[in-house]
Amino acid sequence: MSPSPERHSELLATAAEVFAAQGYNATTVRKIADAAGMLAGSLYYHFDSKESMLDEILSTFLDELWAGYDAVLAAGLGPRETIEALVTESFREIDRHRAAVDIYQKESKHLSSQPRFHYLADSQVKFEKAWLATLERGVAAEIFRADLDVRLTYRFARDTVWVAASWYRPGGQHSPEEIARQYLSMVLEGIALRD
Repeated sequence: MSPSPERHSELLATAAEVFAAQGYNATTVRKIADAAGMLAGSLYYHFDSKESMLDEILSTFLDELWAGYDAVLAAGLGPRETIEALVTESFREIDRHRAAVDIYQKESKHLSSQPRFHYLADSQVKFEKAWLATLERGVAAEIFRADLDVRLTYRFARDTVWVAASWYRPGGQHSPEEIARQYLSMVLEGIALRD
């Protein structure tokens, strides 16, 4: 009898929380099993290693992220609307996969050097190209300022959005869309009153 998909998902969610809180290297299979309320050996019935768990957590997050991003990028939106949609999609992913985003932020640089996790580096390159192309398109169309350093702007926007995984809690006071709207207002309009 194979484990149910629901139990599999529950165990991955538990593992993601433990990895996010303690770091991948400090997390043992025993710690994950303890958090899941089971014996360490029983966890091997579901997964062959903690590396497999992490791989599934990160690849699931990135697959969903790219499904959303690819839809935005294919929609033929203007540069500003594309940025708005990418930021909104990012916050939706933080809402759905907060722990995975946190792990990605903390661990991807180290993990991407391992063959099994090379897709993390590939995703980062794809992510950067999408954002830079959109910002460059906006500068060329005179929608964004001509003096904009697009690489610095990309890094600022990326870091500002994704670090939210460290404090965001699903079901909190603000929806992902509301947080995205506030972030976009600050990034696109600034915080100072205009004369």
